[in-house]
Amino acid sequence: MDETPILIDRQGDVAWLRLNIAQRLNPLAQPLQQAMREQLAVLREDRSVRALVITGQGKAFCVGADLGSMQEPSGQSLGQQTADVMESLSNPLIEDIRSLPFPVVSAVNGPCAGAGVGLALAADLVVAAQSAYFYLPFMPRLGIVPDLGSTWFLLRSVGRARAVGLSLLGERLSAQQAQDWGLIWRCVEDTQLTELAQTLAVRLAQLPAHAAQEIRRSFDHAESAPLPEQLSYEASRQRELIDRPEFAEGVRAFLEKRDPKFAPR
Repeated sequence: MDETPILIDRQGDVAWLRLNIAQRLNPLAQPLQQAMREQLAVLREDRSVRALVITGQGKAFCVGADLGSMQEPSGQSLGQQTADVMESLSNPLIEDIRSLPFPVVSAVNGPCAGAGVGLALAADLVVAAQSAYFYLPFMPRLGIVPDLGSTWFLLRSVGRARAVGLSLLGERLSAQQAQDWGLIWRCVEDTQLTELAQTLAVRLAQLPAHAAQEIRRSFDHAESAPLPEQLSYEASRQRELIDRPEFAEGVRAFLEKRDPKFAPR
């Protein structure tokens, strides 16, 4: 691999991570995944980072697995080798994104296929260019199941009927339809995507430092909890969060008729 697999730049307290195997439409090659994990670990510890945008260089966001590099290894089946890589590298990458201490935006700038769908949906907010689409070729083209969390995210975003339909039929879901179905936050003209992603990230960067983790946990808990249990969970979180300085600042800002100013993490 000649190119640097990812690019990092900063716009204020917003970091941008760009998948950078553009001439091959940004497949999830192992060097790219490893570079992402290493860079996410750096960003996690950088307290000046308050939001992250993940996007792709070139015409695509991510076309999924690097199928061209998959070859039958000696002494081990290809399936076993793939599962080992998923368990040691790919799945931890998704967990890395979901556990970041700041909000994450996916800016889907073009085709988002296969495992790239799981990568995109791991973010807190997903925005997409009008020309982008989401595509799950796993079963209809390869006879395998969607991975990197695609089944988990799709089921919770669009419901079982649509998630199963997309997985079995392999139809491309346009960015506009993804917005209509509630899979993504917003679809915009291609020329507006970068500006929208940065604008949203700047807004997210002004939130309380614990915002992303608390909201993720609250909705994850709500997925399986009966209402009385969720009500109790909400009360338990308020018990702790109302005693934090962020709540006090929010009350002061309300009384003073100004926007709150929350301390960085």
